[in-house]
Amino acid sequence: MAEKKVLFIAFAIEDKRQRDFLKGQSLHPRAPFEFIDMSVKEPYDNNWKDRVRTRIKRSAGVIILVSKNSLKSSGQKWEIQCAKEEAKKIRGIWAYTDDRTALPGVATVTWSDANVTNFIDSL
Repeated sequence: MAEKKVLFIAFAIEDKRQRDFLKGQSLHPRAPFEFIDMSVKEPYDNNWKDRVRTRIKRSAGVIILVSKNSLKSSGQKWEIQCAKEEAKKIRGIWAYTDDRTALPGVATVTWSDANVTNFIDSL
């Protein structure tokens, strides 16, 4: 069996439910991957940033759940910046069918099993 790929999920805390749906996809039997994230409700301190950077470094790539909430999420913006600094491959996935928010520097596609799988397969 192939080694399990670890993917980091960057998302705005308001989109936690969408994150849960995405994590549910890793339960599919054909999926040799798992999702991790560092969601917090407290202010982002240096300890949190160090832990996030460690997890991103260990990840094969980063999926960014993009929504209107992303525009004001300082934690998600920092996670995206960190992923870029660590030269990780990133892919934006629109969190909702009726929200096509654009994040500068993030190539975003519609949420589908094929789009998620193709990104994971490219890592």
